Amino acid sequence: MKVKVISVINYKGGVGKTTLTANLAAELAFRGKRVLLLDADSQCSLTFSFLSPKWHEENLSGDGEPGSDRTIKHWFDAIAINDEGELPRPKLSDLIVPNLDVHSKVRGQNGALDLIPSHMELINVDLDLAYTLSTSPNRVKPRFVKVHGEFRTALAELAKESDYDVALIDCPPNFNIVTKNGIVASDGILIPAKPDYLSTLGINYLRRNLDRLVTEYNASLPSDKGKINPNFMGVVFTMIQIRSQQPIRALREYIARHKLEAFEVQIRENKTIFADAPESRIPVVLNPTTQKPYADIVQELKSLANEFWGKVRKLP
Repeated sequence: MKVKVISVINYKGGVGKTTLTANLAAELAFRGKRVLLLDADSQCSLTFSFLSPKWHEENLSGDGEPGSDRTIKHWFDAIAINDEGELPRPKLSDLIVPNLDVHSKVRGQNGALDLIPSHMELINVDLDLAYTLSTSPNRVKPRFVKVHGEFRTALAELAKESDYDVALIDCPPNFNIVTKNGIVASDGILIPAKPDYLSTLGINYLRRNLDRLVTEYNASLPSDKGKINPNFMGVVFTMIQIRSQQPIRALREYIARHKLEAFEVQIRENKTIFADAPESRIPVVLNPTTQKPYADIVQELKSLANEFWGKVRKLP
């Protein structure tokens, strides 16, 4: 099976997107899968779930000079100005961080969990990419494919020289060009959401934008070769408030609205357990315990990984 690329995205922040991504990746790696994480969010939350901010600053962030950092920003910087030949394009494999603390938890199972980290200045890259897209009005379609499709090409190159089973992209909570690069590169799209008004409001809007991007990208290709068709894998409801072993009444309406497209497994809310995990650099799911409610949350995460992997295996 070739590496499957999954983008994890929601317009609304604070829905557990990064926590979900980290725990799915960790559980799959523990089960012997080879997993690559790509942090495409300038907030760097996924990065700082596995690396300390100090180590990141001293070893990855660079000194502010173009090309001096070893993060995903360096790769996007090169794409933004590569037409002028000012910055050689790095390989994604060169940006993978070795020796994550979490390796001690997964390598005994013959799995692997690798990370391509983000950078807080990634937020500025989108302006450069937008400029690149607009500078040649006579080459609109070729530019559109180039700007939005380079990440897909790079991941395909990485797949040829690696043996990853799945790559998870933690997308920013917007629909900028970095996000679109992740979607174009993806085989599947996963949407985490809290079952409340604001968090679910944008699900249908996001899906419409996904469809519009796919149509526009495919129409910009010079031929039928290279067309994209990322599959919508479903909505994962997170941060569920539980009472009497079920979601509280206020949440049920929103869960019911998306019942047909939602994962069966839901992840309950526990701010203490999930908030403390990044400091240890080990996701919650890799710290099993019999103590409740921690044990219940770990079991939910494991069950979600079962359901998620079943959907991954069905992706074309």
